[in-house]
Amino acid sequence: MKLDTGFLQKVNKWKLASLAFLAMIVIMIGAYVYRYEPFNQGFEITDELGGNIFPVTILSTATTDANLIVPSDSGYIGNPKSCIAIRVKSGYSNSKLRIEVGETPFFSRSVSEFILPEANKEYLVYPDIVWNYNALRDNDQAVPVSVSIQVYLNKRDLGNNIHTFSMRSINECLLGYIDSKMKFHDTGEFFAAYVNEDNPNIDKILRDALDTRIVNRFWGYQSKDPQVVDKQVYALWYVLQKRGFKYSSISNSSLSSNVVFTQRVRTFDDAFESAQINCVDGSALFASLLKAININPILVRTPGHMFVGYYTDLSKNDIHFLETTMIGDVNLDDFFPEEKLDSTMIGKSQEKVSAFMFEKSKEYATKMYQNNKEKIHSGKANYLFLEIDKATRAHIQPIGK
Repeated sequence: MKLDTGFLQKVNKWKLASLAFLAMIVIMIGAYVYRYEPFNQGFEITDELGGNIFPVTILSTATTDANLIVPSDSGYIGNPKSCIAIRVKSGYSNSKLRIEVGETPFFSRSVSEFILPEANKEYLVYPDIVWNYNALRDNDQAVPVSVSIQVYLNKRDLGNNIHTFSMRSINECLLGYIDSKMKFHDTGEFFAAYVNEDNPNIDKILRDALDTRIVNRFWGYQSKDPQVVDKQVYALWYVLQKRGFKYSSISNSSLSSNVVFTQRVRTFDDAFESAQINCVDGSALFASLLKAININPILVRTPGHMFVGYYTDLSKNDIHFLETTMIGDVNLDDFFPEEKLDSTMIGKSQEKVSAFMFEKSKEYATKMYQNNKEKIHSGKANYLFLEIDKATRAHIQPIGK
């Protein structure tokens, strides 16, 4: 039987049209999958500090360009100072990302939008966080906070994730952390946040110091006489002793982590109201007073200890150091066991005892500095020589309270 040639041609055209249609469907489905990622597995909430948020890092850098918490992923997007990030994989080049962060007691709801430049690449993205700075400043104990984040990629809803962070106390200073690539970052510069030369209670201390008549005014370096500078410093020392400041070695926090390292530090108001200081509290408090009278202070740190230094001249040719823990009622034999000094204090006036303690404090701190000088200036972990000058203040501001 002979087939109709025209019929065969029609059948072949129908087959070709069907194949072309199917091919078009496959291409459209592929393009849809590629462009809108209906099988995307979502996103992950992450951070650099082991699930911890430190108010001091946020408050002290809020108005500066400092970025001391450096993401291990150099290809991040957004502002790392927000502390909270997500990991998400882009679809196509210039994918549109929308991040909605829910409200908590520490920040308001926020919406951030980003463009992810490269296709099929995993991005670390930091959304904007609208912090409640007063809540951060008032947080004096670690508390859990649940952070809810909704993400849209190319208008597709990737879902809502919730992650619980530990909001740390304002009194916890971040000393350093180990990032995901096992690199240690020293963040001791945050100690400068506890030096608060603007605290209103400083005026009370300066008034008391002037009432002692040790000096009749505070003029910083204007006299250009190192002895006059030293006399101003002693006036501050004397009035703190007269106020009955006591040494208190509380320095540990409740944080247990092998990722972040912290030191408990009293704010200026905490130390002022309780009249208690440890080596860090005392150094930060005394540095605050020095900075307030325009004498340039220095925080000096060695492993497990801190003391304060100050220049006696504006050109920084001469530097003195103070062991501030000796402001409190201490046993001098603990510092100078070979001299048996405590017995020599009997019968002396408060001012003579204070002057003697001031000189011995300088002697002890200077010796400690000389014994550790090379390491202090080496940049090694647990060592610090931090001048509270304009350069430091450009990075770290006082946290207040």
